[in-house]
Amino acid sequence: MKRFIPTRWSHMLGFSGVGALVRADNDLFVVMDIGYWTDKGGQPAGEPLYYVDLLRGALELDDKQLLQPPLARLINNGVVDGTCVPALRFPRWARCPSCGLLHYQPWKAATPGQQDSLDDPRCRCKKRSRLRQVDWVVAHPDGGLWDVPWHWLAHKDGQSETDCRKGCEQPSLRLRRDTKSGHWTLHCDHCHSSQRFSPSQQFQDKQRSSLQPWQRQNTDQAVPSKQSARILEVSDPRLYFTRLRGGLVIPPESQVERGGLLDRLYCNHAVRMDIARARTPLARGGILRPLANQFGCTRETLESALEQIEAGWPLYGETPTRGQLLEKEYRALTTPIPDQREGEDFITKHRTTAWQSLPLEQSDGLRLGAVRAVVEQLVAVTRLREIRIFTGFHRVEQWFEDGIKPDTGDAAEALSARLVPPDLDGQLDWLPAIELYGEGIFFTLDERLLQRWEAQDSLLHRADALQRRFERTGIGFPEDPPVPLTPRFILLHTLAHLLIRRLETEAGYSAASIRERIYCAAGPEPMAGILVYVAVADIAGSLGGLAELAEPERLLPLLAGVFGQADWCSLDPVCAEHDGQGPSQLNLAACHACALVPEPSCQFGNVLLDRVFVAGDLGGEIQPLLAFAAED
Repeated sequence: MKRFIPTRWSHMLGFSGVGALVRADNDLFVVMDIGYWTDKGGQPAGEPLYYVDLLRGALELDDKQLLQPPLARLINNGVVDGTCVPALRFPRWARCPSCGLLHYQPWKAATPGQQDSLDDPRCRCKKRSRLRQVDWVVAHPDGGLWDVPWHWLAHKDGQSETDCRKGCEQPSLRLRRDTKSGHWTLHCDHCHSSQRFSPSQQFQDKQRSSLQPWQRQNTDQAVPSKQSARILEVSDPRLYFTRLRGGLVIPPESQVERGGLLDRLYCNHAVRMDIARARTPLARGGILRPLANQFGCTRETLESALEQIEAGWPLYGETPTRGQLLEKEYRALTTPIPDQREGEDFITKHRTTAWQSLPLEQSDGLRLGAVRAVVEQLVAVTRLREIRIFTGFHRVEQWFEDGIKPDTGDAAEALSARLVPPDLDGQLDWLPAIELYGEGIFFTLDERLLQRWEAQDSLLHRADALQRRFERTGIGFPEDPPVPLTPRFILLHTLAHLLIRRLETEAGYSAASIRERIYCAAGPEPMAGILVYVAVADIAGSLGGLAELAEPERLLPLLAGVFGQADWCSLDPVCAEHDGQGPSQLNLAACHACALVPEPSCQFGNVLLDRVFVAGDLGGEIQPLLAFAAED
């Protein structure tokens, strides 16, 4: 029986993406790869995302089209309108909670002609208990996922396993747990073989290391794997890690007038191809006349729009720059944009002049004055469009080529997990993506003060020590931090976390819904900016509460509170004096009580944080940035 399971697009690119186990109505399903996300004609069913060429080029994905997941809804009489993302019930084995008997696909018909599936499969024992899918699967660092080989585990030798598989028409394996010891035991009723089952067991299966539950055989297993598969519980977080990339849509693509003639014509690729294939003026006119009527314009206006598109609209020759995403966003955020329209996808309101002229109360003017001097530019981002792209997943290990590795001293020796593309082999020309709309606060720090502050010897030594540890771990991120780590990066990153925690109470958003974006670089074109923003999958965007806090009279006391928040932690002095905590000890004076935020909020996995870079150290060897501002 087919089942319709509603879900969110953001979940389809997160914990419910390709290869993930999804629980619905007490059953587990695994989401199939994007090669199956097709309509009845076999074509990708998702709608394309337009005006993302600069982003794709900067992320080095210019050979991939970005498509939204298919959209389907349940209408009258249980009919599904649209294309669903297919999922397969998995694990295939179910267990009776009363007698422990294991059943293989009990929801399938036993013989032809019977009901195609069973909605409520039950055991044949006296209690007739409802069967539940087993709680374990086999996962491999190469990305593979398959059922636990229960017959193989229950028998000591392969001959007994083969005989019991062929000779048992009825289920014969039982999985029971000893109530006193807590140990699990596998028993075969047919041959009376009995083995202890260890949920943490590892074993080799070189030929199935990348096999997925919906595949009958490996299609991309070129070299047998050297790593071991592991039995994991279905709720184990190591079972599935997603890999997302993305960025903001900035001018000129963000300035497109949606719903206008150019937009409608640009997004109608099939019509433009028909016009381009017209060999004679008569044939071209036969296409343009009804099209002009459809768009409600004259043929001359339509011809003019076609000429603009052929001339390169909307980019007009601006080419994507690989690896320069943050630099382009920083320029867009710091440069005033003239003649902005309400419907654009990137709207900024510069508040720097009002910030610098904000009057201060005499009672607390010293600290507020220092905070005001530290901030060089202030921008309210009243509207933004963010694109998030699902580029793959990995399993088992908590690290891979660009993930967090344990600090063993030799990252090269650590086995790595494979990043599995959403189509499994990377051959398709598209990736699943979603667009989110929101708002945010952006500000930069004064470059002159920063250069004086980061010249402190003790500060440089502290950053260098963290850098050496960072190099040993082999960690990397979608947008890598400056290499080597700079004091300004650690300052910006920690300050962004403290600001997110403060905004949770001031703006009314949960911390998990607020994200950071760090802009940091030294050299001839320095960057020192923080964007904190919210984004939702609704073209109307968020509620505006975050952008309102970018007004100088509201942001100044809020930022002063953020700097003050860095001075103490409820776990001080232990936290302040810690020489390494968190994953791979890549945090110093930063813990869950002071600086850590929910994982979706952070670009860098909640590491590379240190309050000392914001507040200074207890011994007075490292002076905070505010102290340099107060000296001026």
